[in-house]
Amino acid sequence: MSGKAHQEAGDYTVDELMISVLSSFFEDGDQACNGMASFLPVSAFMLARLTHAPGLVWLASATGLEPQPAKVPASTLESQLWSDSVMYMEQYGDFWNYAMNGRWLQKFCVGAAQLDMYGNANNSVIGADFHAPKVRLPGTAGLGDMGSLGKLLYYWNPNHSPRSLVEKVDFVSAAGYLGGGNEREDVGLTGGPQAVVTNLAVLDFEPESKRMRLRSAHRGVTVDHIRAATGFELVIPTDVPTTPEPTEEQVSLIREVIDPDGMRKREFRAS
Repeated sequence: MSGKAHQEAGDYTVDELMISVLSSFFEDGDQACNGMASFLPVSAFMLARLTHAPGLVWLASATGLEPQPAKVPASTLESQLWSDSVMYMEQYGDFWNYAMNGRWLQKFCVGAAQLDMYGNANNSVIGADFHAPKVRLPGTAGLGDMGSLGKLLYYWNPNHSPRSLVEKVDFVSAAGYLGGGNEREDVGLTGGPQAVVTNLAVLDFEPESKRMRLRSAHRGVTVDHIRAATGFELVIPTDVPTTPEPTEEQVSLIREVIDPDGMRKREFRAS
C-alpha cells in the first residue's frame, strides 16, 4: 500500500473533507442508501468502496443495487447509478419491502433544510403555518420513513448556519430524538441520528440528553465560529479535537476518479 493512503493531504477543500468524514462512517458489510441531490454521500460511498470498505453494500438512489458508475453523474437519480448495477429495484415497490425489513438497509445519508438540537429534521415547510408557509420545501421523499424505521441516519449540511441548525424545527418531517432523553425509545422508535457533517464541524449526540454535541472542528474553524453559526447551544466538550483530514490518496481519488467534473461543489451555496 502506498504512503498516500496514510499521508494527510495538505491541499484539500472542505467538500473533500466532508466526503472523507462521511465515508469513515461506512464499513465492510454495511448496507447503505442515498436519495436525491446527494452528491457528497454518493462520493463518500464510492470513496469508501475504493479504500477501506470494498464490501460496503450500496443501494444507489433506492434503485440500483451495487452500482458501478464511472464517476459521479450530473444527478444522483440518473441511470448511471443503476444501469450497470447488480439489480434494478423498483423504487415504489421492491425498495420499501427491503427498507421496512429490520434486517436490511441499516444506514442512510440524509439531508434536511432544518435540523434541531435533538436531530429532528424538517424538509416540508418554513414558517409557523403549515397551510400558508413562508417557504414550501421539497417534502420528505421518504425522510419521515427513515426516521421511524430504526435506521441509523447520517446528516450532511454544506451550509452550516442558524437558518439550517435551529433550536426547534418549524415542522417535524423526520423524528430525531424528539424532546431529548429517552423520548424516542419511549414511543417505540429505534435507530435515529448518529452524526451531522457540516462545512464547519462534525457533530453527534450526547448519549444521555440526546442534545447535539460538537465532536470535532475542521481545520481553521474555531469553537466560537461554530457556536455563532448554530441556532442553539451545542454541547461542547472541554477539549474539541480537529477533524481528521483526508489523506493524499482520498483527495486524489475524489478529484481524478470519483468526481472529476466537480459535481460535489454544486451543494455549496455561493457566498
